[in-house]
Amino acid sequence: MSTRLQSLGRMIDRSKPVEFTFNGKRLRGYQGDTLASAMLANDQMMMGRSFKYHRPRGVVASGAEEPNALFNMGTGDRFEPNQRATTQEVFDGLTIKSQNHYPSLEFDIGAVNQLFARWLPAGFYYKMFIHPRPFWKYVYEPFIRQSAGLGQVPKEKDADTYEHFYFFCDVLVAGGGIAGLAAALKAGKEGKRVLLLEQTADFGGRAVVDGVEIDGKSASDWVAETLAALNAMENVTVRSRNMVAGVYDHGYVLGYERLTDHLSDKSGPRHRLWRIRAGEIVSATGAIERPLSFYGNDIPGVMLASAVRDYVVNWGVSCGDRTVVVTNNDDAYRTAITLKQAGLSVPAIIDARSSGAGPIAAEAEKLGIKVMKGKAIAKVKGKKRVTGVQICLQAGEGSVIEEIACDCVAMSGGWSPVVHLWSHCGGKLNWDDDLAMFRPNPEKPPLGADGQAFVSVVGSANGHLSTAAVLADAGQTVTTNEPAEAAIQPVWMMPQGAGVKLRSKAWLDYQNDVKVSDVQLAAQEGYESVEHTKRYTTLGMATDQGKLSNINGLATLSAALDSTIPNVGTTTFRPPYTPISLGAITGVARDELFQPVRKTPMFQWHDANGSEWEPVGGQWRRTYAYVRDGETTKDAVNREIVNTRENVGLLDASTLGKIIVKGPDAGKFLDMLYTNMMSNLKIGKCRYGLMCNENGFLMDDGVVIRLDEDTWLCHTTTGGAAHTHDWMEDWLQCEWWDWKVYTANVTEQYAQVAIAGPKARQVLEKLGGMDVSKDAIGFMEFKDGTLGGFDARVHRISFSGELSFEVAVPASQGAAFWDALLEAGAEFGVMPYGTEAMHIMRAEKGFIMIGDETDGTIIPQDLNLHWALSKKKDDYLGKRAQERSFMASPDRWKLVGVETLDGSVIEDGAYVPAPGNNPNGQRNVQGRVTSTYYSPTLKRGIAMALVKNGPDRMGEVIEFNKEDGTMVKAKIVDPVFYDKDGEKQNV
Repeated sequence: MSTRLQSLGRMIDRSKPVEFTFNGKRLRGYQGDTLASAMLANDQMMMGRSFKYHRPRGVVASGAEEPNALFNMGTGDRFEPNQRATTQEVFDGLTIKSQNHYPSLEFDIGAVNQLFARWLPAGFYYKMFIHPRPFWKYVYEPFIRQSAGLGQVPKEKDADTYEHFYFFCDVLVAGGGIAGLAAALKAGKEGKRVLLLEQTADFGGRAVVDGVEIDGKSASDWVAETLAALNAMENVTVRSRNMVAGVYDHGYVLGYERLTDHLSDKSGPRHRLWRIRAGEIVSATGAIERPLSFYGNDIPGVMLASAVRDYVVNWGVSCGDRTVVVTNNDDAYRTAITLKQAGLSVPAIIDARSSGAGPIAAEAEKLGIKVMKGKAIAKVKGKKRVTGVQICLQAGEGSVIEEIACDCVAMSGGWSPVVHLWSHCGGKLNWDDDLAMFRPNPEKPPLGADGQAFVSVVGSANGHLSTAAVLADAGQTVTTNEPAEAAIQPVWMMPQGAGVKLRSKAWLDYQNDVKVSDVQLAAQEGYESVEHTKRYTTLGMATDQGKLSNINGLATLSAALDSTIPNVGTTTFRPPYTPISLGAITGVARDELFQPVRKTPMFQWHDANGSEWEPVGGQWRRTYAYVRDGETTKDAVNREIVNTRENVGLLDASTLGKIIVKGPDAGKFLDMLYTNMMSNLKIGKCRYGLMCNENGFLMDDGVVIRLDEDTWLCHTTTGGAAHTHDWMEDWLQCEWWDWKVYTANVTEQYAQVAIAGPKARQVLEKLGGMDVSKDAIGFMEFKDGTLGGFDARVHRISFSGELSFEVAVPASQGAAFWDALLEAGAEFGVMPYGTEAMHIMRAEKGFIMIGDETDGTIIPQDLNLHWALSKKKDDYLGKRAQERSFMASPDRWKLVGVETLDGSVIEDGAYVPAPGNNPNGQRNVQGRVTSTYYSPTLKRGIAMALVKNGPDRMGEVIEFNKEDGTMVKAKIVDPVFYDKDGEKQNV
């Protein structure tokens, strides 16, 4: 049985006991325990069930590579699934439950799947879920969705808080083992700003556990002295419980710090996401021990040899009373010796190598441990825990020559450097035949934008396994007490001639139940790429992302293909290294900060004066209408329109997008983005422009002005500002990367007000400071100057059809400028108007609105905007797409105006039915409404619609459907309902 030892346990504080519950049972541990060590101390060997066959699963590792021991942790608003027992520390009040079973961990009806294992091999779902086809929707898909996942989904709002932290350094060292400590100390002494991150609560790595001596002192003392030196340096920052999750381009690194996961007090932020820029990244992430593949290597009690050693030394926990060690390398002998010195029984070391180990073997035999060379485990006995092993020849086919009773098996298949950070940005690997591992290829490192390597690897992560070699690689020459080691013998199957019966219970991926036979079947069925095999078998797709399974899996695949491991290659390493919480990614962007409301500089005035708010693109709030006491919203809208047409109205247009485009190539860049010419726009002039995507569909519109010889300012719709800027940058960075163009989104830098109505000029003239006469600022022109004491850019553009000026001032002056306009305009009947009044007035003028007249399938030609398509240039985005036969078809619906015969308002989105039905049995249609309003100016309903052959059917009466099933008759008319010749806007 597994139990707590009376001695050892360097990581725990026996004076501070803690209590936690597992599946309702109260268990005890100590401060410093992980869940795994505390549960093993309570003889809880079985901790979960596997995904596919629901086989019993126990802890197999002691670190982040653990695939089995995953729990539902916490309750209520602090519930979280899939928490790894080997990295989660215990604290008073911790509640955990095992996963993926029903009705209980001990008795799980899902285990019946094991009886059908013969019919559920790798890739069975690809074959099974195809026929009969109707079963997919009603049988297969519901079953798969019900079966998917391991843990439960949280149902309550997360009670914890999270934060982001930004850090800049010359050198980032990932890993706090002896290599990382040495590398950080070296960089610190050179005066560089250093950040050292270690994912666990402890420093020193394996050297401390293994009792290595460095320059005559214990590894523990050496680590303590090095840490003290680092902490004394002002240019060095050291953090534990902080994992380097990923390395990205340009030295950008994410660190994942767990702040309160180990504490009962959850009052502070739970996790902190470090967003780091580093000049150089040193990966000192160590190596992971590999399991061995043999029959029953998944039974609870079969563990990595290094993990068994960790539990004894770090937490004072015995994983079994009698432990058999099975290995192909010398390191596992350290586990046997450690166990024996702790007073535990080690019946035998099963060494697959016929020549055995180096000098360490004699030390083991001196302690009375039996060493069996050239042998293998044929089978592990037991169901829910190990009861014994059957021994055979490694060179044989599995004939049993001896049985040994035991309750723990410590296995070691060699070591794999943790090369993830090296690989995240494209670093390549070499296969080392002598050490049976992939190690970083120094000739093909990750390269930065300047072509220089910015990631280096030291220590075990670089393939060095002895303490002296590890520290030498990190820049320190030391002497150690480690004996020489015999060479490893690669063992990918035990025994090497194992038949199908043994291979079918030799596990590679413990969580996903992938066996040696599954990978061999994938090769037999033609999956020769390791990436294809991964997806066909689900190898390496568990929550540990193949940390224990991938190397054994690809070795099995290469053998099945009669190829070499380097030829088969590896799967792709992607960040994060281990899962990070969604809360950490989100940080403070939750609740009201999830998408912060954006407010114009005049927001407070609007809010205090009856604003009925409307959410618009990019989380802006704009006033729909200013509703007065005793008014309905409809009354307010009508009042605002009438006043603007008769006197003067003010519209807060600050939310409209404003993008600076500057540079020698800015003109030709804008010519490609817009359908009409922008490069020949004269300084001081304005031009309306349309922007299409590469498929030819209308994407955005707005007024473009030319500020100087190489600078344009592009106005966009409110909702299109961010997207349009991203669109510009996408083309500049990915397609026209050599064009000299700079863009900047300056939307929030300016407040902008539309002053519209026949008395608009009088209001601005009263403010004074600028000549705003027709001769001074003509229609579609702008001038910079000082207006009423404000720094202003005055545009003569109109979206209402009235005489109109749009004035932009610095955002800091926006509120004061608004107040000044209200004061100056009081005698002229000034009145603010909202977005609905703006929409109706533009519809009266026949102006289109992106998002109303467009739906992602509309081209400019559909809206009779041929005049905005330049014939002077050869190309623009979308031009060739618009020349496709479907786009140029005369049958496309075109924009027209419609008026109901009875003056009523057509319902929004109403369709125009056509005779007959389509192939799906639905009634044919020949048009639809895009915008529909009651016009207080015309005192009747007006609408804009897309109708088949619409411009050729002027005067024709058509019928639109209504929600109540009746029809309303309307006449097709010109879409310009008001001031067709533009006399009012041009005064």
